[in-house]
Amino acid sequence: MRIGIIKETKVPEDNRVALSPQEIVDLQQKFPDVEFVVQKSDIRVYSDEEYALKGIRLVDHVDDCDVLFGIKEADIESLISNKHYFFFGHIAKMQPYNKPLLKRMMELNITFSDYEYLVDEKGHRLCAFGWWAGVVGVYNTLRAYGLRMRMFELPKPDKRFTLSCMLEEVKKKFIYSSLKIVVTGNGRVSHGAQYFLNEIGIKQVPPQEFIEQGFDSSVYTVAKLSDTVCHIGGESVFDRVEFQAHPELYKSNFLPFARVSDIFISCHYWGPQDPIYLRKEDLRNPEVKIKVIGDVTCDIMGSVQSTLRPSTHKDPFYDYNPCTEMEEIAFSSESNVTVMAVDTLPNALALDTSDYFGKALVKHVINDMLRGNTDESDVINRATILKKGELTERFGYLRDYAYTE
Repeated sequence: MRIGIIKETKVPEDNRVALSPQEIVDLQQKFPDVEFVVQKSDIRVYSDEEYALKGIRLVDHVDDCDVLFGIKEADIESLISNKHYFFFGHIAKMQPYNKPLLKRMMELNITFSDYEYLVDEKGHRLCAFGWWAGVVGVYNTLRAYGLRMRMFELPKPDKRFTLSCMLEEVKKKFIYSSLKIVVTGNGRVSHGAQYFLNEIGIKQVPPQEFIEQGFDSSVYTVAKLSDTVCHIGGESVFDRVEFQAHPELYKSNFLPFARVSDIFISCHYWGPQDPIYLRKEDLRNPEVKIKVIGDVTCDIMGSVQSTLRPSTHKDPFYDYNPCTEMEEIAFSSESNVTVMAVDTLPNALALDTSDYFGKALVKHVINDMLRGNTDESDVINRATILKKGELTERFGYLRDYAYTE
């Protein structure tokens, strides 16, 4: 078997990689009959030279590989027939912009496994970047706050930035005041945000204390779903099962947090039928104190209606004018809300996240594959959308999506 690491072609560029040089060396020692090759790239966080120094072959083309690993969607023109691809496809939720990608993979008899659906028997994701999105989301949001308030200036992460660098910079430059920060959600993204806030010394307090009390130092709270939505009748206790089945029976209860928070870091899962946490009219409400919103989940015009578009690592901030409901230049007016909505946050820590992701990939996918157990692997099968160009049973619902114009 020959395995190829493909170069990233998505714009804006992604510097992450599925396997680091050392991870490939370790795999080749364990499986000497398998060859790994790396397609040349000048944007990858690990340079071509770093792979070459480990004795890994660099190539211009990966046509002779059996399995190809990337991070973001492969460019349609680069697809090679009859190969097995792994990357984040953004297809299974029927995203319109990637319909041509799915159709072309079907035409080329490609087998495609999507990282997003590498899950265990309970549906828990095994290879995900969510925790890191929460970490970088906090850093970027604090950076926005410092620039807006002209209190401190944190550096923009460069390609070789690490988590330890981020923590060191914040501890060195962040000017502590009596900030109140609300973090929503309780999944991996939220846990990453909580980790970062804990590491820089910001104290966590319960939601009710956060709403009702004042504090002499900076604090944050975690507002879970049961804290942020309530039954439209106002009397029933929050019922998660009912909410998941009938979100229309619930409304937002986020305003008490918005009245007392300086910073809102959005890390919760949101579906199109779920309550909107901050509507346009809420953002115009003079009682709403929030000045900086870090929308880590980046749902465009979703649960936070100041998120008009995704932003980029190169230009991560913009202002939302609550009166005109339009975007303005970042930090241009005290009456605006500053938004951070980068939708590829983990790429800011490409070294750390590549190493983390590669270890998970080896553990849950590659070891089985190299032992010849690809077809028997439940983890790989659950994530496989196409098998030789045909939709698998699990993803059969995509048939109409794939074949309609």
